[in-house]
Amino acid sequence: MSESSEKKSLAPHFIVVGILLVVILAVVFWPSKDEPEPVATPEPEVTEPEVTAPQEPEVFEPTQPAPTVELEEKDEVEPLPETLEPEPLDTSDPAVKASLIESSSASEDTVNRMLVNEGLIQRFVVSVANLANDEMAPNHQLLTPPEQNFRVYSQAGKQWIDAASYKRYTPYVDMLESFDNEALLNIYGIYKDDIQTKYAEIGNPDQDFNGVLLEAIDQLLDTPEVPVPVEVYTDSVAYKYADERLESLNEPQKQLLRTGPDNMRRIKAKLRELKALVEERGSN
Repeated sequence: MSESSEKKSLAPHFIVVGILLVVILAVVFWPSKDEPEPVATPEPEVTEPEVTAPQEPEVFEPTQPAPTVELEEKDEVEPLPETLEPEPLDTSDPAVKASLIESSSASEDTVNRMLVNEGLIQRFVVSVANLANDEMAPNHQLLTPPEQNFRVYSQAGKQWIDAASYKRYTPYVDMLESFDNEALLNIYGIYKDDIQTKYAEIGNPDQDFNGVLLEAIDQLLDTPEVPVPVEVYTDSVAYKYADERLESLNEPQKQLLRTGPDNMRRIKAKLRELKALVEERGSN
């Protein structure tokens, strides 16, 4: 398909971001309420011994001077070690990406190739917030675009989505399924404070990001499943669904549809697993 046709694609290169970002990075974390916060230990104060001046003896009765006590070397007070301050959390992109690679059974090369290399936490927060509001965040992609072009075919004077267009998203879904659910939620717990801080800058500072995350997941789970082939048409700007019920869906849902029925079922299955764990931990 030509480059100009790709611009009209039902699945622009940021599509999988809108769909899997909630899964790969979104539910990618969840805080544990039982995890204690690090408490800084105050440095011990070393107090110099007070020196008491000898009292004057009474004039009518001489007093023997107090004996001098020599301290043995073992009685000397050794200085206490300085309190170790906790190291600051590394929220850099390499650190976040390394955590994700460790939580996946896919090869390091695969995860590296599909995830972007900068602004991971910021992109994640913005994308999830947009998904919860039925919108996409095209300028905050978390995943690299698929290499293959979107394709349609003509039959009986109509245009239909080619099954090959769905297959180009299968490697992303394979990577999604490679992530260990518990590991993803633990990563979220590690970076939750930084995520909440970033969300406060762009959203409601009084709203917990966990609720926003669940809203985004529910948006995708509510996407209807439709039989194939799917008819589309072009208005010279972009491809649109011929079925008005599908075209009236919000953008995240339409993007999820464009991964194809099989990929969408796999994505939803992973989302349900993660949501169940999220709700379980939230109730504990």
